[in-house]
Amino acid sequence: MTNVQSSLPRLCDAHSRGVSYLRFSVTDRCNLRCVYCRGLGKESVLPHGSLLRYEEILRLVRVFRGLGVGKVRLTGGEPFARRDCAALIMSLRSSFPDLNLRLTSNGTLLRPHIGLLKEARVDAVNLSIDSFDRETFRELTGFDLLDEVVAVLEGLLAAGVRVKVNAVAMRGVTDRQLPSFLEAVTRWPVDVRFIEFMPMGEGTVWDAGRFLPAEEIMRSLGTMAELVPVPDAHADHGPARMYAVPGRQGRFGFITALSNHFCDTCNRLRVTSDGSLRTCLFADTMTPLRGLLRDPAVTDEDLARVIRQALADKPVGADLLKARKETAVARGRMASIGG
Repeated sequence: MTNVQSSLPRLCDAHSRGVSYLRFSVTDRCNLRCVYCRGLGKESVLPHGSLLRYEEILRLVRVFRGLGVGKVRLTGGEPFARRDCAALIMSLRSSFPDLNLRLTSNGTLLRPHIGLLKEARVDAVNLSIDSFDRETFRELTGFDLLDEVVAVLEGLLAAGVRVKVNAVAMRGVTDRQLPSFLEAVTRWPVDVRFIEFMPMGEGTVWDAGRFLPAEEIMRSLGTMAELVPVPDAHADHGPARMYAVPGRQGRFGFITALSNHFCDTCNRLRVTSDGSLRTCLFADTMTPLRGLLRDPAVTDEDLARVIRQALADKPVGADLLKARKETAVARGRMASIGG
């Protein structure tokens, strides 16, 4: 097996967008049943043999590193719902000491691994917390586990691990609980990021009545506290528009996936839990990689060529959203795609 040389041209799509960020859905399994993710679709999970093996994930990261990708996020589903995910994290860090390594989790299975995340120098953990009200959290996720997630948040901060809070913005939920999110940035040095609810995935509960634009959240928060824009220069907050809140420890971020898309600066690719390369969150066209990884005749250079060919057809997601004729765009569940 050969290595891809770092001198090769960096990844760039037909729209001149460079790629530096890769997301892996390590499993489509999750112990929660969040309404916006699992939705109304029939519940099913992939058989274990259909998932990428950890050594295959490591190999793909090596190939992508050779093509200029410097940031990798493990997501799911819930990453820790897959056995030995902790071993994968440590292998990634030992194999790629300078990798910007991140994790998205619901937090409910994470507590035993806080020390490991510190040891692995994970750059940040994004916790999915759509409500800081215990009963609302239970209604949204199906489980009364908010206290556990808050304990994990505080444990990560105590261990020196950077924490971001992701909240899917839903009318009738988020808009009624903004004071508790303000309390969160007062209490903890975290970035609370509101993500506009996107009309995608099988069985989605999305409809126009549930959509809550980021600008509306921002206006409401602006009546409760001062929001000071954070300059984008050398930012490490991706597509989120960030705002400091004077007198508070944390910040607010707004990800406007629908109301003000950021497709012109998209720098990411996704590998689904069954080992397919997805160049755009909203596009169902995918390139299977699992079979190539399991073919002993396929080299890293071969994989790099396949990746480049797939990237050449990366669409503009906003165009796909505009053209959609059904309620949702994209097949499959968010748990298998990786968000």
